[in-house]
This record gives sequence, structure tokens and C-alpha cells, in this order.
Amino acid sequence: MKPEGNAMAGASSMPARHKRRHKRHDLLSLIRHHKKSVDMPAGTIAADQEAAPTSVRTVSYDAAALHEHDGVAPSQLATLRNASDVLWIDVTGLRDTRTIEEVGAAFGIHKLTLEDITNTHQRPKVETFDHYVFIVMKMLDHSDAGLTEQMAIIVGDDYLITFQERPGDCFDATRARLKRVGGQLRSEGPDRLAHALIDAVIDNFFPLLENYGELIENLEDLVVSQPEPSHVERLHAIKRDLLEIRRAVWPTRELVNALIRDEHHLFCDSTRIYLRDCYDHAIQLMDIVETYREIASGLLDVYLSSMSARMNEIMKVLTIIATIFIPLSFFAGIWGMNFENMPELKEPWAYPAALAFMATIAGGLLVYFRRKGWLGERAPRKAE
Repeated sequence: MKPEGNAMAGASSMPARHKRRHKRHDLLSLIRHHKKSVDMPAGTIAADQEAAPTSVRTVSYDAAALHEHDGVAPSQLATLRNASDVLWIDVTGLRDTRTIEEVGAAFGIHKLTLEDITNTHQRPKVETFDHYVFIVMKMLDHSDAGLTEQMAIIVGDDYLITFQERPGDCFDATRARLKRVGGQLRSEGPDRLAHALIDAVIDNFFPLLENYGELIENLEDLVVSQPEPSHVERLHAIKRDLLEIRRAVWPTRELVNALIRDEHHLFCDSTRIYLRDCYDHAIQLMDIVETYREIASGLLDVYLSSMSARMNEIMKVLTIIATIFIPLSFFAGIWGMNFENMPELKEPWAYPAALAFMATIAGGLLVYFRRKGWLGERAPRKAE
């Protein structure tokens, strides 16, 4: 399947992300979050004033009709649910915990699930309940706030709820497929829509990794030909971003495999067949990420080797220059003592003779270094 269109925009802005530090995956940030919630009972939803404002958007559809609504209140969800076969509730922003709790109460969502939704440090996973399946993923952030953001999916018998940290996603192509009359997605249940969203999240990483591949290829040429300290910083930034992508993709492969392996009445067998394609794409992403990480690590070694070779060349030139001037300085020091009885001190040819003598010594050393191969390449011998 082809990646969603918005993925290219995320990939094109990727070089600017190298200068940012992705705080949501920072270990210290995670520790601080757990320290704040250590005294709270399980299932408590902690408000985050730095989170994006909360908005609710719905798409209700069946094979014959589709309706979209923005700014929906949680009290209206029951009416919209009864008016169509499938209801997709898209909640963007996690600041308003009351709205999130009301949405969860309308569909009987467990408090621990709601806590995991608002706690954006979750590892990608899948949890099955009696009447819904809870999925947590990491998708590319389209708001330039970081590299990835958490997205949660709740799949019910006739509804699907998505929770995103910030506005902007990779689901435009999926929404366009839903609007297409007679499309396969319109005639199937929420499990098929869940597959479409999971597939969009996974495929959205491919354009980004393609961009990283071009960056690494360009750096490879620069590291060999023109090594600079700034290249090390760029390589470390690439490795840091690839590590974050790995943390997002590796468990995603496990959760897709769990959806395929574990039987649940909310996911039919035909949907599991399509999920196999998502599993293959996740494996491909892991192979690409691991390959790029190895190349980036290798480029660091190449950089160090290039800088060492460059330093050796510089030291060799300086050593040759110093070696040439050592005998010249010796003779210049002797002739510069100006003793009264020094021979040739008052001869008119003494000064040019001294210069010629020193020039001969310098030229002889250059020829000697050249023949030894210490100064450029050794001249090839003529065949006898």
C-alpha cells in the first residue's frame, strides 16, 4: 500500500527536527511523570495544561450515507451512534480530561484505559476487553512539536474512537476512502477502519526513512571527502531520531501480530488477513531502521578514520618541513656566530656560497623524501 499524502510533508520538514530534542521520550521526563502520579490511585486521569485543547470530531457512515460533525459534545454521541452502522469519534488534544471521561463513560471505557490514553508515555500495545479492543501506537507528529506522538484506538462493535495528542494526522487518504460511495471501507465494520488507520500510521514512516536515507548518503560523501566536526553532530541527531523511530515501530510489530494471533469477536478473519500486510510493512520498517543505524554508526568510524588520516598528513608535512630546516638552522647558527677568526667571514663569495650550500641540502632532502615515498608517490622504476 502507498503511504498517506501527509507523510511527505512530515518527511520534508524532517531536517529541522534534527535540532530538536524529543522530550516526550526523554528518560528524565518519564521519571518525573511517574513521580507526580505515584500517590494517585489507579485509574486517575491527570490533567496536563501543556496539552493541546480538546476537540471532538465524528464521522458516521454506512454503505448508503456518510455524515461529518465538528465540535461534537459527548452528550450527542449516543444519538449519532444510533443513526448509522459505524461511528468514528476522533478526539484531538488531551487537555480537557472531563470531555475524555465523558466520552469514555458514553461507551463504557474502563478508567485504566482512559488513564493510559492521557499518559502519553505509553509503549505501543494492544489490550482486549469484553466489549472493546484498546490499541496504543506511535505515529509521526505533524505539528512540528516532536518526531512522534501517541495515538490511541478503541474498537467497539459499532464504533471506533481515536485519541490524538495534537492536531494533524496521516488519515486524509482514509477519510477520502470513506467518502467514496461504493467503497469497500464504507460497507465493512469498525475493525476494517481500524486496519486502515493502523496501515496509514505504519506506511507514513516510509517517506521519512527515505529522507533519512538521502541524508545519510550525502553525509557519507562529505565524511570521506570533507570531514568536519559538524558532521558528527548531524550523525548523532540522525541516530537519535532513528532510535525513537525504532522505539515506535518495534512494539507496533508486536501489537499487529497480537491482533492477528489473538481471536476476538471484534476482529473478523478477513480483517486479520489485511493485518498481515501491516505486519510485513512493520518488519520492513525495522529492517530499514536497523540498516540506517548501522550505516550511521559506521560513518562515525569513517569520520574518525578520515580525521586521523588527515591529521597524519598534516603532521607528515610539518615533520618534513621541520626536518628540512633542522640542518639549515644548524649551519645558519654556526655562520651567525661572527667570531673574529672564522674562515671565509670577509670573503665576497661567502654569503652566496652559504645560501647555495643550504639550498643544496634542502633540495637533497626533498629528493630523498620523494624517493622514500614520504612526499607524494614514489616515482616508478623504469623497466630494464
